Amino acid sequence: MTRDVPPEVLSSRLGYLLKHAYLRLTEESSRALAPHGIDGRELAVLAVLDAHDELSQLEAGGKLGIDRTTMVTLVDALEDKELVERRRSPQDRRKNIVQLTPAGRERLHDAELARREMERRFLAPLSSTDATRLVRTLQSLVGAPTNADQASDSA
Repeated sequence: MTRDVPPEVLSSRLGYLLKHAYLRLTEESSRALAPHGIDGRELAVLAVLDAHDELSQLEAGGKLGIDRTTMVTLVDALEDKELVERRRSPQDRRKNIVQLTPAGRERLHDAELARREMERRFLAPLSSTDATRLVRTLQSLVGAPTNADQASDSA
């Protein structure tokens, strides 16, 4: 992809800059994850399932901000790839728990390495301090916990 210089009238507009940075990031993410047979949304589902025990499809979708129908489609695709499995909750037989398979854990590990390397390359034009500042600023804007917040929560 060639990077066109934005028209001068748009070069300082936040919406324009965020949109085009996002488009570039998703393109690079797709390229990095393609060898692993998953996309960014599927990777996010695997990561959330790995981080939480005993999540239902609905609970995982809630953590990801994904509606029920889309979540079912994502879990179906991951199940077809044998990366997750559904099973009945022993506490509530009406609820399906979604868990990673051993292959899902391995794919998550490998894809996370690829994602981290892609993000490092994406942020390479920034100094380490500026890259960290950008991530923390974006976390503040979207209300996500920062690493400092996570450290104080575990203390």
